[in-house]
Order: sequence, then C-alpha cells, then structure tokens
Amino acid sequence: MKIGFIGLGRMGSGIAMNLLKAGHDLVVYNRTPGKTKALVSQGARAATDVADACRGDVVITMLADDAAVEGVTFGDKGVLASLRPGAIHISMSTISVALSERLAATHAKAGWRYVAAPVFGRPEAAAAGKLFIVAGGEPDVVEVCTPLLGAIGQSVFRVGAEPQLANLVKLSGNFLTASVIEALGEAMALVGKAGIDRREYLAFLTSTLFAAPVYKTYGGLIAEEHFEPAQFAAPLGFKDIRLAIAAAEGYGVPMPLASLLHDRFVRLLAQGGNELDWSAIGELAAKDAVANFA
Repeated sequence: MKIGFIGLGRMGSGIAMNLLKAGHDLVVYNRTPGKTKALVSQGARAATDVADACRGDVVITMLADDAAVEGVTFGDKGVLASLRPGAIHISMSTISVALSERLAATHAKAGWRYVAAPVFGRPEAAAAGKLFIVAGGEPDVVEVCTPLLGAIGQSVFRVGAEPQLANLVKLSGNFLTASVIEALGEAMALVGKAGIDRREYLAFLTSTLFAAPVYKTYGGLIAEEHFEPAQFAAPLGFKDIRLAIAAAEGYGVPMPLASLLHDRFVRLLAQGGNELDWSAIGELAAKDAVANFA
C-alpha cells in the first residue's frame, strides 16, 4: 500500500519504520527534515511538503497536539486539500475530542475517509510494533486500515463509527496512567520516609497485587528517579490532562482527581520540569516530604 507518514517524533519514527518493514511504499514528511534520514536509508522517500505526502492510498499523521494537527490538516497545501479521491486519513495523534469531531466533519464534507487511531505505549513499544491501538471510524474504512494497524500494534480496539470516541478513550487512558504515577509517587514517598527501600517495595508490589506493566514501568522510573531523557515529556502529559478535563466538562462528568493532576503538572512545569518525563510528577510527593532517600 502507498502510505504517506507525517510526524517523525519519538513515536512516529518507530511506527513509520514498522510500516516500511512490513513492505509498504512509504513517503515521509517532518517539519525538521533531518528526522527523515533513517527512514530514507531503509527505502522510504522524503516528501518535499505535506501535499507530497498525500498522494498515496493512506496518509497517517502522528503529531504532538491540536495546533500541529490543525496546521498540517487545514490550509491550501494541507491534508484536506491534497488527498486523492478514495484516500484515507488516519490520525494517530492524541488530540481533543472537539478537534476530532471537527476533523471527522470536514473530511466527510470533502468526501474523504477519516479514522482516528490513537495509540497506547511508549517509544520502545512503537519501535517494537507492540502498541495498543484504539480505532474509531466507519467500520468499512477501519477494516481497510486493519492490516496497517496490525503492522504497528499488537491489538486494535474498535470503538464505533464516531472517530472522536477513540480520542476520548485515549485521553481517559492517559488520565488513568497519570493517576497511577501520582499514587505510586505518594506511596513510595510514604514508605521511603519510613526507611523502606523503594526498589524492594516496588518489587513486592509488582510481583503481587500490582503486576500490570504500568506499575512496573512507571514505578521503576520513580524508584530510580530516572526522568531524563523524557520518553513522554511532561508538557505533553499536562496537555492530555487538560484535554481530559475539557472532555469531562463537555459530557458533564466531574473528575476531581484530574483537577489534582492538573495542579501537579502546573507545579512540575513551574519548577523547571519541561524537559522531564511526565512520570516526574511521581517525585513531587517525596519532595513535599523533604525526604532523604539513600
């Protein structure tokens, strides 16, 4: 299949490489041209602009936020203006429910096909083709995309014909992950200040009641205070919590824990945490306790 891929950040590069390995004809575009070199060396072609990446059967966008997606999608040489008849736009970005609704409506009006397919997993999972994908869109269109999604992920969860529901699931999942990070940080601060080794504590937790990967991954980062280099930067985590709160307001659902997480991110960023991994909010409780861990 002829695929255009736009957005070669930490996640996008791994996803694009797996599509290339699966034998697809890949054209890649990134605002910073240097990020295309590794893929071009493996057989991809570098697009000259966004429009050049939209000449195939599918164009995939994997971008940081709403503003980036809007900038690439709309405009005279954007995705909407450049797709060929019958082509599909797959948006894998973590964006607001409101923007996903707008994208679905504008694509439908233009006669183009659109699927929202945000992913769960860190960059190492993207590189290994082990992402979990949430897909929203017309069933026949999602079906066409299934082989592509299978090349980059280990499972696909279909949520229905409304693309924005996939984005809602993604935001709710990131809210839950941030909640786990905060809870782990508070628990580790408590036992650590009492003199219990945080690594041994984590080993006990993750071999008994909390064996899920999210506890092992983020618990390990907190226990080791390993927040650099960021695999998922704190500003992006903050963005996702803000979007989850906005979605909750739209649906009339109170989320008091999300408000607490919002404030934790405000504090982390205000204290210079812009370059840290989002798991660094899990260290704030220890700082509050003025603990001195060995």
